Amino acid sequence: MLLEAKGVSRAFGSFFAVRNADLTVNEGEIIGLIGPNGAGKSTFFNCLAGDVVPTAGTVSFDGVDLTRASPDVHARAGIGRTFQVPATFEDMSVLENVEVGAYLRHAHRSDARRRALEVLEITGLSNVRHQRARILGTPGRKRLEIARVLALQPRLMLLDEALAGLTPVEIRRAVELLRTIHGMGITLVIVEHIMEVIMTLAARVIVFNQGHVIAQGKPEDVVKDEGVIEAYLGRNHGKRRGRA
Repeated sequence: MLLEAKGVSRAFGSFFAVRNADLTVNEGEIIGLIGPNGAGKSTFFNCLAGDVVPTAGTVSFDGVDLTRASPDVHARAGIGRTFQVPATFEDMSVLENVEVGAYLRHAHRSDARRRALEVLEITGLSNVRHQRARILGTPGRKRLEIARVLALQPRLMLLDEALAGLTPVEIRRAVELLRTIHGMGITLVIVEHIMEVIMTLAARVIVFNQGHVIAQGKPEDVVKDEGVIEAYLGRNHGKRRGRA
């Protein structure tokens, strides 16, 4: 088991955004976290990444307790995360942005640059490596966010709506990139609203509603679950595809 969250709860005052949530992730899996807005999935995701400390419960990675560890400790342990709004250094070049991530594993600039260039090839950003990050459009920014995390050489990538705002063609390309990354031996946990992405990529889906995990299993089984249909997908899900 690579990642294990047990009984994770997070309260803000008297309000529990997440209550008693469990998750196990085995090495090599692709897991999807879904649920309506306000369901608690983002808070739970932030607990896994180290950006939010749980009020109760534990988070361990490869057998090491990281429940109260800082985000940089999570990163050094092998957990990398993207953000819904890409965290870029606007006035630095695309290459320099990725180098920042590479410095986690490579102390010397030449080594960090070599790793960054490799990542830019993988993510399809080599042709814009000398351009400032600020000029990138949404697809480029999303790829740069993924590239920055990939440069950390993670064992687990936590992807927070990494495909939001993309066109159908761009989504297909992004899905191909995620498959490539997964093929490199990196485990993926994806928070995503685009059901087509979840159905295409995830082997297992965890569904949140009102701070609780209400279902989990194979995507094709979860979308037939009566509780999921009512809480998240809507009664007309069977008549439509696309965004949930």
